[in-house]
Amino acid sequence: MTDRRKIAIIGGGAAGFFAAISAKETNPSAQVCIYEKATRVLSKVAISGGGRCNLTNSFEEITDLKMAYPRGDKLLKRLFKSFSPADTYAWFEAHGVNLITQEDQCVFPKTQSSQTVIDCLMKNAKSLGIQIKNGYELERLSSLSSSKLKVSFRNKGHEVFDKVIITTGGSPKMDKLLYLADLGHQIEQPVPSLFTFNIADTLLKELMGVVVQDVLLSIPSTKFSSRGILLVTHWGISGPATLKLSSYAARYLNEQSYDVPLSINWVAGNAHGFVTETLHNASQEMAKKQIGTVALFGLSNRTWQHIVLRSGLKTEKLWGEMGKKGIHKLAETLTNDTYHVTGKGRFKDEFVTCGGVSLKSININTLESKQCSGLFFAGEVLDIDGITGGFNLQAAWTTGKIAGSEI
Repeated sequence: MTDRRKIAIIGGGAAGFFAAISAKETNPSAQVCIYEKATRVLSKVAISGGGRCNLTNSFEEITDLKMAYPRGDKLLKRLFKSFSPADTYAWFEAHGVNLITQEDQCVFPKTQSSQTVIDCLMKNAKSLGIQIKNGYELERLSSLSSSKLKVSFRNKGHEVFDKVIITTGGSPKMDKLLYLADLGHQIEQPVPSLFTFNIADTLLKELMGVVVQDVLLSIPSTKFSSRGILLVTHWGISGPATLKLSSYAARYLNEQSYDVPLSINWVAGNAHGFVTETLHNASQEMAKKQIGTVALFGLSNRTWQHIVLRSGLKTEKLWGEMGKKGIHKLAETLTNDTYHVTGKGRFKDEFVTCGGVSLKSININTLESKQCSGLFFAGEVLDIDGITGGFNLQAAWTTGKIAGSEI
């Protein structure tokens, strides 16, 4: 106890707390301290899932990790062998947080409150004797000849540590990561992920508040597409399908300055031929009914009438008067309704970035820097990010656990 190892965790978020707890459990005699630049810790956990904390996912609907993690899937596949989503579930349950899995496979505390998760992490950190210091913003990091690491804090002087884990989260600006580039790390350009789409379309705005349960979104002339629930807003579109597409195409959208065409298949990805046949049968069976009064494919009346108008047809037109040309127009709009994205919005208060410390710069088994011995990384500061649904927090728990235990 006379020569206690000093371990610094830089960043008091989900990855930081799991790294600190894991490091302390692995090194009981070490002095472990979390340094957070803000006035409070775990602020992102607090707003996760709309304040309910979507802390992981069952992964039952994920057949390939690339579906959930556009960046970092191969690394997480390896790390999940050591600490999986099932391990996360078991850990929180064992530490007093009862969990529930929703129909969409998202996992929440039964209390439906993120405070339950925060209290659990704070309680465990305190019981292990982990220190927490707020108002400490990392300014500089350097490796000393004694194999120790010197951490300089803005307006707080510096301290020397045996080991350091960086868990500062995603950085929207490259300049916040330059101190790591100066140490020789390769940095992938940070760009936004998980955002809504701005679409300036008068007809679409009239659908504000409408939720369509199963649509296929795609960016024409690219491989990017996503399927899921769509929410129409006063500025454009949101919902899981939109957020997934923003994640999959994060770099491409940034390169295009968020100015791209967007195709909406309103009918759950049904092919043009099937839709055409369905419309043809409807035109014969309901010949004397108005098109706008009979919504097909499980669509709401508001959504159906919007699509009819987008097709250049009148809602009062009779089904029997459609003809091949009218059926083709309606089928084309149902399966390939094209809009124009003119910008992006933020998804609530949750900000996720694509980019960060390149996975080429770390040891994929331990998450230790290849350039700087004793320096580890965990969480979104790495070039790992996932779609919405508890996947980003799961990456934080897993990488934090691994980095802490490898110290």
